[in-house]
Amino acid sequence: MIVFALLAVALAVAVLVTSNWYLWRRLFRDTTTGPGWARRAGAAVVAGGWVLAVGALVAEQTHAPFWLQQAVAWPGFMWLALWVYLLLGVVAGEVVRPLLRRFLDRRDSRKEPAPTAVRQPEAVPAAGIPAREPQEAAAPADPQPDGTSGAEPEQPAHPQAEPPRPPSPVAAPSRRLFVSRVAAGAAAVAAAGTVGYGTYGVMRGPKVKRVTVPLAKLPRAAHGYRIAVVSDIHLGPILGRSFTEKVVDTINSTQPDLIAVVGDLVDGSVEDLGPAAAPLARLKARHGSFFVTGNHEYFSGAEQWVEEVRRLGLRPLENARTELPHFYLAGVNDVSGESEGEGPDYEKALGDRDMARACVLLAHQPVQIHDAVDHDVDLQLSGHTHGGQLWPGNYLAELANPTVAGLERYGDTQLYVSRGAGAWGPPTRVGAPSDITVVELASRQA
Repeated sequence: MIVFALLAVALAVAVLVTSNWYLWRRLFRDTTTGPGWARRAGAAVVAGGWVLAVGALVAEQTHAPFWLQQAVAWPGFMWLALWVYLLLGVVAGEVVRPLLRRFLDRRDSRKEPAPTAVRQPEAVPAAGIPAREPQEAAAPADPQPDGTSGAEPEQPAHPQAEPPRPPSPVAAPSRRLFVSRVAAGAAAVAAAGTVGYGTYGVMRGPKVKRVTVPLAKLPRAAHGYRIAVVSDIHLGPILGRSFTEKVVDTINSTQPDLIAVVGDLVDGSVEDLGPAAAPLARLKARHGSFFVTGNHEYFSGAEQWVEEVRRLGLRPLENARTELPHFYLAGVNDVSGESEGEGPDYEKALGDRDMARACVLLAHQPVQIHDAVDHDVDLQLSGHTHGGQLWPGNYLAELANPTVAGLERYGDTQLYVSRGAGAWGPPTRVGAPSDITVVELASRQA
């Protein structure tokens, strides 16, 4: 097992080194005429970016002083997002390069004039002067005293020099340099624009998404019941108190009947992030606000955060359920709690209940749907996936989760997965916009 782990690490390092060399080559080596400050600066940017990125990850995981986490988080995590799209851009440039070269070749061929034969004018006799007949070859002249012939050296009758071909408008080395600069520039602009827009989308706050979910067991009196689902806020060294205020204001604007916070609220300790989470005390809903743990709570001190959210007015559902007027609301711990003896206990949360009543389960990870199906849950509300966060990360998320985003049915159980309100690592989303979902329950008896 250790050997396989070491091989996997070695392979990952090799892929990372190779991809960074390739990125440096396309962006800096191929766009310059020779060694110099530009290539050295490029190497410093690529290497320095990864030093900051690794520093940001290590500082967060080791709970370094919060000021240090804040200092390295922005540049380090932003480099990760920028690197992804720079790499995708230069790979896409491999398709553009031969097309651009072919275009330049055709353009230059149209500019070059076709070579034409030079015709010599024929001798035309003047008026009244007969044309001279060809003469026989003259006898060699008498030798001169110095041993040379007295005749002048014979010159060609019609001397002509081959006209030089005009040079190509773009010489081959210059053309290669031009194509490399165009491709690299396009990749850099596209990557910066993509990351910039994706970061703006996160920092402005999540938008509201509305989904209607019919439940067979829901009574007619509960038709239209609204649950505001928010997950993956990820308060930390980048997203702080101002972001929490945007999330709270957005939730309250929907006037929900119930608020469900389904995990990954924080990336840090209560000591560092307590002030950032404080605006959660302003959440308002007719039947209150509920909370279940996500995997990141177990990296940040789950027990302390459970007590903190309780102090802020949210009700933690730790493998527990509550009976609302028209259905059960249950919650289970995240599977990451198993390492601390605090994993999900479905029997405790869902067993010994009235099966004629509808049941809604809060569980952070979509993979928990299989246990929900076994316990006849009507609807599970989850997060965790971020919808992939950075395209094409959604394809990787699909490998690890039964549902990445949206509503799907598993037998008689439905699963809704929110893309989440915040972001982990780089505060950037591409192809997976953040959201707060208002799930409106519908009765089939209505």
